[in-house]
Order: sequence, then structure tokens, then C-alpha cells
Amino acid sequence: MGTVVDAPAVVAEEVTENMLGGKKVTVVFVLGGPGSGKGTQCANIVEHFGFTHLSAGDLLRAEIKSGSENGTMIENMIKEGKIVPSEVTIKLLQEAMIKSENDKFLIDGFPRNEENRAAFENVTKISPAFVLFFDCSEEEMERRLLGRNQGRVDDNIETIKKRFKTFVESSLPVIEHYSSKDKVKKIDAAKPILEVFEDVKAIFAPYAPKAE
Repeated sequence: MGTVVDAPAVVAEEVTENMLGGKKVTVVFVLGGPGSGKGTQCANIVEHFGFTHLSAGDLLRAEIKSGSENGTMIENMIKEGKIVPSEVTIKLLQEAMIKSENDKFLIDGFPRNEENRAAFENVTKISPAFVLFFDCSEEEMERRLLGRNQGRVDDNIETIKKRFKTFVESSLPVIEHYSSKDKVKKIDAAKPILEVFEDVKAIFAPYAPKAE
């Protein structure tokens, strides 16, 4: 009867295979506070390592713009100050990955909190290869963001502090969860852009396109 006992293990194994739309996918979550420079580095990773960059925010905005029923619902929720349910964002990410010709994805700015993370794994049955975490002090982020926008400095500093606090409170539990699984690649994002990219390149080396 040994075969009957062994059977469930095989099923569990398939869940971790990261199959989506008939292909095996590699997913990297990219997290970092405002001003951590993750946008710049995502563009570099796309260019050098052939990943497709998916931003949860961009996908939600595109859905709203499309005028679909789903888009109208999202727009109304945002107008009413409600948080868009994780499942809605996850479905958009899932559709984008299925439609894409690619099988390597950077998911930027998601999961924003522990609930997002659990929902993503439950809905898609995908576990990320790793989390790329751009670690940057609040002072450094403030300096960068204030350098970007001219305007009423007080407002800007208050807003930046709030954004940073939100990021720390909601995203750090996600980073801790993946740290416990040894899946977090932490980058010192305070360094100059080129130096940061050298660190990024070392992490992504195994995913470099094979030479023809």
C-alpha cells in the first residue's frame, strides 16, 4: 500500500512548480521604499537579463483606462478611498504573466503587505524565486525625493515621512517572512546607481540570457 501514502507528496510538489498558463515562470518581487531607486534598477534588469517588468500600480491604472467593468469598479474604490482587494490586483498580474511571451517577471511594488503576499501565493500557486529588497535609510530617501521635486518643502517632508512609515509598517513583515525562508536578496540602495547595479548584476547572474 506504500504507493497510496506517497501520492499526496507528488501533488504538493506540483504546486511549487510555478506553472502558469502552461509555462513554468520565475517571479522576483521587488520591494523598496519611495526614493530607493528600484525603478531605475528594474529598467536595468529588464535590459540586461530579459525579465518583464510588471508594476501593480501600472496594471491597475491601465485597467481603469480601459473602461472595463473591472476598471470602473477599481476606479470607484480608489475614489471612495477604499483599498483595492488583493485578489483584483493579483488577477491582473496573473493575466499579464499568462499573456506575456516571457517566463521571467519582476513584480514591482507588490506584495505591499502580508495579506497581499498570502493571497498571491494562494491564488497563483506561485512562490517567488526571491525578493529583491532595496534597503535605504529614511534620511537618504528624503534627500533624493526632495532633490526631485521643487515646491513647498514642509509638505514634501511630511508626505515623504508618511510614505516611508507606511512602507516600513506594511512591507517589512513581508520581507521578514521571506527572510525566514532565506529568499531575500538585500541591496544597499544608498550607494551610487552604478554600484547598486553591480550588486544587482551579481544576484541576477544565474538568470543571464544564454549566449547564442
